[in-house]
Parts: sequence; C-alpha cells; structure tokens
Amino acid sequence: MSQLLVSVLSFLVAIGVLVAVHEYGHYWVARRLGVRVLRYSIGFGHQVFGWTSRKTGIEYWLSALPLGGYVKMLDEREAPVAEADKPFAFNRVHPWRRIAIVAAGPGVNVLFAILAYWLVFMIGVPGMKPIIDTPAEGSIAARAGLASGDEITGLDGRAIADWQDLRMTL
Repeated sequence: MSQLLVSVLSFLVAIGVLVAVHEYGHYWVARRLGVRVLRYSIGFGHQVFGWTSRKTGIEYWLSALPLGGYVKMLDEREAPVAEADKPFAFNRVHPWRRIAIVAAGPGVNVLFAILAYWLVFMIGVPGMKPIIDTPAEGSIAARAGLASGDEITGLDGRAIADWQDLRMTL
C-alpha cells in the first residue's frame, strides 16, 4: 500500500511540475506582450491555497485537482471589460501575439525537457556497482574464485565502475 501511495504522490508531483512550467510559459509571454493576467492556477476545482499580489492584482491559486491548470487573462468574450482596460484584453491583441501566448506553454515544456535531459546527462544517473551475488557452481566466475559480495573494480587494467563498464570490457 505504501508503494502505491508513493507512486501516486510521485505522479502528482511530476504532473504538478509539468503543469506549473507549462502554465508559466503562457503567463510569462502574456505579461510580456501586454495582456492582463487575472489568475495563475495550478489545478482545477476549488481553491485550496491562494493569494493575490498587491502589486499586480494577479490571483495565484493551488486548486483541489492537480491534473492541469490555467492562466486566466482579461478577455471581453468572458466578461464585460472597462473601456480603459480593453487594450490589455487577450481578444484585442494582434493575432500574432495571441499565437505567441498560446504556443508559449508547449514551447516552455519543450525547453524544460531539453534542460531536464541535459541535467541528467551532465550529472549522470548512478549505475549499479558490479557486486557478485552467488556465482553458479562450476561457472567461470566460481572457477576464478569469485564469491558472493565480491565487487569487480577492474579487468585487464581497465577500471570498472558499474555493470555497463563490465559488459563493455568483456
């Protein structure tokens, strides 16, 4: 049961990070292109946690169902907009700006994926150390004197750090 809970929580955290990054792309480009953002929400449904920026008036929400999110922008198609605010409405900006705002979410996800892969390849993923379990009776390993718990650290003058190194050397 605890493994299931860890798996579900890991999934929700991963989805939450991806959603937050995706929605931030929309949010960032909309703000840079002069569209008024009303709300940045991670999750759907009822608000669990939130605050409103005193400086910008933008609401930041964490909602009950963390399987998505949204950036709510000022838009005349959703509610009446004051005449002074109309230039900042999503539906009033040039179509190329709207395209940039809409494309920013997936674009930031692609950049995030590239960054994540780069970090994994630069930092690396720890490999399993080549530690012998129990050599089969009569096997080459048993005849060579290898015993349970032995770690292979080198072969033919080459350093062995993990099982992949050993396979490549053999």
